[in-house]
Amino acid sequence: MLEVLEQLPADPILGLSAAFKQDANPKKVDLGVGVYKDEQGRTPILHAVAKAQNILLANEDSKTYISPQGVQGFIDGMLELLLGKGHKTLIEQRVAAVQAPGGCGSLRILSELLKRANGDLTVWVSDPTWANHIPLIGSAGLKIKTYPYFDKEQAGIKFDEMAACLAQVSKGDVVLLHGCCHNPTGADLTKEQWHKVLELAQQREFLPFLDIAYQGFGDGVEEDVYGLRLLADNLPEVIVAASCSKNFGLYRERVGLAAMICANNQVRNALQSQIQSIARAIYSMPPSYGGALVDIILNSEELKAQWLGEVTEMRERMQQLRRLLADKIKEKSGRDFDFITRQKGMFSYLCISPEQVKKMRSDNAIYFVDSSRVNIAGISHQNVDYIAEALVAVL
Repeated sequence: MLEVLEQLPADPILGLSAAFKQDANPKKVDLGVGVYKDEQGRTPILHAVAKAQNILLANEDSKTYISPQGVQGFIDGMLELLLGKGHKTLIEQRVAAVQAPGGCGSLRILSELLKRANGDLTVWVSDPTWANHIPLIGSAGLKIKTYPYFDKEQAGIKFDEMAACLAQVSKGDVVLLHGCCHNPTGADLTKEQWHKVLELAQQREFLPFLDIAYQGFGDGVEEDVYGLRLLADNLPEVIVAASCSKNFGLYRERVGLAAMICANNQVRNALQSQIQSIARAIYSMPPSYGGALVDIILNSEELKAQWLGEVTEMRERMQQLRRLLADKIKEKSGRDFDFITRQKGMFSYLCISPEQVKKMRSDNAIYFVDSSRVNIAGISHQNVDYIAEALVAVL
């Protein structure tokens, strides 16, 4: 029976990673996979996380299942991190939430919830968007359409076109928005543009669905949730998928939060039962370990302060690398690539063609996806000249 299934092509990003490992070029550079790297190319365990691990090891006394919604301290800490301490939605007990296996798990749970609520709705995603958004949402059986977002020629957001498209979205549809550090482009909405999105959501009565995977990597932990808090302050319903992979460095622990801001507490109670039912049908109980570490960090003044300092260090390093790469390109070619410095977070679009990307891969063993998305954290002071020279050679 199973022989009828055909071999599928490799995932574009994971396939690149495999090719990179097999490449024998000693100068090879991996700018593909989206993990933070330090100057030595390592993805270290954060010091705050290491301390939390020791605390957990010393205090954990059982390996029995945790509650279906997950580690409550994790949920409470993450909601406060996202919405702010004392936010009205928390005081009014209007937020349903579960701990999920990573940001991907959060997106899938919330997509299944939307399918239960209205199987005919359409989810609108940005063009372009993160490669896994469409498989995760589409696999739940939801229809997907795109709204204009990024202009490669101008290296910026096509906000007028985006707004014009959202002004036509049907009542009850869902609009997926990147809360900060847009993946793959690094181009984020301004505060003024977030206010326009709010206005459109109020007029068209669509449901905002925010994916927040990089809180703290853009302008700051508080600054990066401006859009979310604006929408949560002014709309009865907002959906949020959050990930702890990047800002806590918990990639392999798969820690995420699926949350829904509801119109009232009665709706919240109904949705809490629904998302726990969905989780039960997919994976039964959530894993404890990663959520327990985040719980320890966010509920300790000392560890939270240390974690915030480490997030600041990672953000500032990536900002410096953006400036360094743009300067090196200008120094070697006279061309202005300053748009890189205006983009935020871990990723940037270099705005070159797939053919140019492939030439950099074949000639210089510099690996990144054909869209020209690069992982800024893969740059270092040791390889930035090599990267800039290879880029200039294909311009």
